Amino acid sequence: MGQDITSATFTEAQFQAFAERLRDETELLDQWIADRALECDAPTGGFELEAWLVGGDMAPSGQVEALLGRLNDPLVVPELATFNAEINGTPAALQGDAQSRLAAELTATLVRCNGSAAGLGACLALIGILPTLAPTDLTVAHMTPRERYRALNDRILALRHERPLTLDIQGRDRLVMEWHDVMLEAAATSFQIHLKVAPEDAARAYNLSKILSAPLVALGGNAPYLFGRDLWHETRIPLFEQAVSVGGVVLQERVNFGFRYAEHSIMETFRANLERYPILMPQLLDEPRERLAHLRLHNGTIWRWNRPLIGFDDSGRPHLRIEHRVLPSGPSVPDCIANAALYFGAVAELLRSIPPAEHALPFLHARAGFYTCAREGLDCEIQWLDGRIHPVRAILADDLLPRARRGLAELGIDRAE
Repeated sequence: MGQDITSATFTEAQFQAFAERLRDETELLDQWIADRALECDAPTGGFELEAWLVGGDMAPSGQVEALLGRLNDPLVVPELATFNAEINGTPAALQGDAQSRLAAELTATLVRCNGSAAGLGACLALIGILPTLAPTDLTVAHMTPRERYRALNDRILALRHERPLTLDIQGRDRLVMEWHDVMLEAAATSFQIHLKVAPEDAARAYNLSKILSAPLVALGGNAPYLFGRDLWHETRIPLFEQAVSVGGVVLQERVNFGFRYAEHSIMETFRANLERYPILMPQLLDEPRERLAHLRLHNGTIWRWNRPLIGFDDSGRPHLRIEHRVLPSGPSVPDCIANAALYFGAVAELLRSIPPAEHALPFLHARAGFYTCAREGLDCEIQWLDGRIHPVRAILADDLLPRARRGLAELGIDRAE
């Protein structure tokens, strides 16, 4: 969900003070990276899974607050709409039976959730876009009562000078609508994979995550339908990009694939946050400078399909993670964890590839491949690392699955996994 805030109304003085702290914390992170002060233990994997609460008719059921009250589980937190929840996984060192441990915990959490939801006449559904969702479900009356979401709505509309958002998706059908709030974002639910990486590997892992985005969104896509229209293979991609569009300079759009690879350091992304993106939530936080609270809050309002994150372990040591956001929710626990395993293994193997994959696949081709795969799915063809055009099914079967197996073995994952 990101950090919560206490107010949706801000003064100019708050914006100025937040900007100063953001600049200071960005400089501190830059120094930490230069000094190799970030934690660099064994690679670790985790996830966030967004789910739908649905009733017996499989339509959205706006009872998440009641569900969370029954659960009282720190792994399950609210999302934008009153019919969405986010399930978090405990990070696991990527060795031994890591996938089985992640799957067992997620399964147990879902069992608890569905046990509590049953008393409300509801259950959880895992899919990128719920086909039964209606436009009338996406109103501010169904916004989760959190100041963070009120502020997000107010600030996006302010940056748009109160002009309505336009949804225009051309697929097998076409859908064109105007929207007057950010609730369209609640129509898209994701399975977000987290990979903790060593600082010296962060820029390359970030780039490789972009390269892998095309075949992975083709493989995992399950969300073609929105409001009764058959659109993209993974309609969630254009939906989310348009749902929070600020409607100005493309470099400031909050949801994007990016505009180039990281050239030298992951700091290039945090510098872009500072220099390019207007502050949405200037909540001044009473935390030490070393917690990077304002940097993390600001970064949490920029939803790149691959996003670097700063986290802290139990002892307070900072670390870097790459959040791979391209996959939809569901449709099952084995699907989610298998997709995560493919991502973990492929990144690990490609980090050791010579020449670097970024040199083999220009960024513009990686980005074009991502949108082609999101639109057309497993039946499309894209340019790959040998510079040639291949069916994405062949890329997955002949290249990425063998790479992922080798990468998982190198990480120390059991063969049975």
